[in-house]
Amino acid sequence: MINERIAKLINDQMNFEVESAYLYFAMAADLDCRDLDGFSNWMKIQGQEELQHVTRFYTYLVEREGRPFFTGMPAPQKEWESPLSIFQAALVHERKVTDRINKIITAAHEEGDHATVNYVNWFINEQIEEEANVKTVIAQLKLIQDSGQGMFMLNKELAARQLTVPPAQTQ
Repeated sequence: MINERIAKLINDQMNFEVESAYLYFAMAADLDCRDLDGFSNWMKIQGQEELQHVTRFYTYLVEREGRPFFTGMPAPQKEWESPLSIFQAALVHERKVTDRINKIITAAHEEGDHATVNYVNWFINEQIEEEANVKTVIAQLKLIQDSGQGMFMLNKELAARQLTVPPAQTQ
């Protein structure tokens, strides 16, 4: 059975992952309205990954005899200044996610919850990848600046991103 403190942190994170998906779909909408379908695809895939995280946390809670609960969330921002500002906002958001995941693993260590430590390690590694991916796009956007040709090429590259389903996680 999962510790009450850990269950609350995981429920909070599960809800934050829903909020993350909501944010990424709002970013995708802004990019679609700019006719940047490749950039939008990148954000839609990001949103779908966040929903996978929701499912993983939900399943973990149930497996550990915890109770998943869902709460309301604030509406996301609707518009950004530029594609660069969208990806910069995504990086800020991913760093918040990383901080929250770190707090879960710290609490799991404090509570002696080795199963949760083991489980959350996957998310630690996932966050390293998430931040690195966003930083790469930011660096590319800064490199191309206002180049229409550069935006065209990057848009085409980001359109190729596909959703990958991670293998089932075991305790």
